[in-house]
Amino acid sequence: MSSSTTRPKLGPQEGPLLPQSQHHRLQNHLWLDHRAFSKVAPVSPALRKFLGAPESSRTDAVKKIWEYIKLHNLQNPADKREIYCDEKLKTIFNGKDKVGFLEIGKLLSAHFVKTD
Repeated sequence: MSSSTTRPKLGPQEGPLLPQSQHHRLQNHLWLDHRAFSKVAPVSPALRKFLGAPESSRTDAVKKIWEYIKLHNLQNPADKREIYCDEKLKTIFNGKDKVGFLEIGKLLSAHFVKTD
């Protein structure tokens, strides 16, 4: 871009992006979704044995699993998205030899007992 070229200035927004009622509904919806992940719930016997606790939030469970993965150097060095499962991880990941990091949440869902 040359010094004589200027970018158009963005002015203030012309009113809110959403009507007030929809804005509050969206904020409440996002807050409820966030609380669902931090809600403590009973876990399956396999996850209980792995975590050492009878209940956990999803976020805490994922955090502890990642701590375990890093502590035991179970990430594929060539592809950090891939996790090698040792015997302890296989108990919570359906006996798989390796999983992708995006699979972790899906595989953990079965270990959280529905209370509502």
